[in-house]
Amino acid sequence: MTVRASLHLDPARVVAPVSRRTFGSFVEHMGRCVYGGLYEPSHPSAGTDGFREDVLSLVREMGVSLVRYPGGNFVSGYRWEDGIGPVESRPVRRDLAWHSLETNEVGIGEFMRWADKAGVEVMYALNLGTRGVQEALDVHEYLNQPEGTHLAGLRGGKPYGVKLFCLGNEMDGPWQIGHKTAHEYGRLAAETARALRAAEPGLELVACGSSGSTMPTFGAWESEVLSLAWDSVDYISAHAYYEPLDGDLASFLASAVDMDHFVTSVTATADSVAARLKSKKRINISFDEWNVWYLSRHQNAPTPTAWEIAPRVIEDTYNVTDAVVVGSLLISLLRHSDRVTAACQAQLVNVIAPIRAESSGPAWRQTTFHPFALTSRLATGEVLDVKITSPTYATTRYGDVPVLDAVATHEPGSLTVFAVNRSQDEPAEVTFSVGAFAGPAGLAEAWLLTDTDLTATNTQDNPDRVVPQPLEAVSVDGDTVRVTLPPVSWAAIRLTT
Repeated sequence: MTVRASLHLDPARVVAPVSRRTFGSFVEHMGRCVYGGLYEPSHPSAGTDGFREDVLSLVREMGVSLVRYPGGNFVSGYRWEDGIGPVESRPVRRDLAWHSLETNEVGIGEFMRWADKAGVEVMYALNLGTRGVQEALDVHEYLNQPEGTHLAGLRGGKPYGVKLFCLGNEMDGPWQIGHKTAHEYGRLAAETARALRAAEPGLELVACGSSGSTMPTFGAWESEVLSLAWDSVDYISAHAYYEPLDGDLASFLASAVDMDHFVTSVTATADSVAARLKSKKRINISFDEWNVWYLSRHQNAPTPTAWEIAPRVIEDTYNVTDAVVVGSLLISLLRHSDRVTAACQAQLVNVIAPIRAESSGPAWRQTTFHPFALTSRLATGEVLDVKITSPTYATTRYGDVPVLDAVATHEPGSLTVFAVNRSQDEPAEVTFSVGAFAGPAGLAEAWLLTDTDLTATNTQDNPDRVVPQPLEAVSVDGDTVRVTLPPVSWAAIRLTT
């Protein structure tokens, strides 16, 4: 049996321009993300700066636009000044967040130079766990102040010009070093933001929102923090991770339903604060941690007794289903481009990452690399408000959800549709008209990500087991486009108009 669904597309129904910051990633000093991932001086591909060129090439191919750095939980105990000056003089410190040792061989300057090579913008996260206003001012001075001050002199060279700063990380979480109540954090965030704006008025500042929509303080946290810091911040953050709990594949495939609800809930909360304050200002969302993460495998793991440098931590291997879910989460982020104007998939290399790299060995693309890379390349112009007509199916966690989900982007001469079929056993025939777009339609390219084995993965020995394939089941007949999507599949179809 085939599921039948349709899309209504209208070039006049625009959500917002596509934000390039939607295609961000996240680098934390955690596990082998930096050491043994991005950075490995002894690797055959390493440049004179110690960074792996094979990994850098994959980062560019993936289309990453923004990288949040250096954490994450790590940042709440981080002393940024440990990572400047001669490398041989830098101290080795304990990292309490991940029970490991930080050598500080890669510091703020090294990472900024790597980001410049990669062609990515840096979202710098400040330590508001064990530190506060003065540390934020100091690191800003090092990064952005022109010559003439002490810390600018220590930097040497031109300013890095970082514009986007996170005011701490997950401060609502009891696991966080320096965890605070909403009132304590909101006051500190406001004070830090005001000081930073005095130093550089044009900065964009992200206040910590909830670490997840299941947090007991969700909603109340955002309301309290924004009430205290409203005039001083531009964004509120959101974090969400998804996994197939108890083998519930139906709910896992519908993870984007939860992301949609998360975004609309935070948006409503922010707008209610605006109404209460009689403000016309609009707070946007920085969804600066999101991904598939098999968190339940790690939550009850015992704390290591040894303190190691760059231990193997949460190096999840992703399968076909995980990649389809990642593609659907990207659909959700694009759909909310009017309010979600920055987002970071966590993380970039090795740690719950789309890129894997072995020490002295190869780097390869995980299954989740592919929907990100294709969406980053093909999502251009403006996001359209797509009306979807689709049958539903039952899930334990989210109730009845549509079998089909989709979003579209449009610019003169080009229309791209991203779609996912959540059904586990039925193909979906999707029909839509392009009659509202100027000129006849033609198929430019179409890609499909699926497999008869939903557990298939990419490995060091078989790095291309799962790759996007040309989508053959697509036809253009005048103004009508028909696409057939296999069960559990994600697709991207680009048309000329």
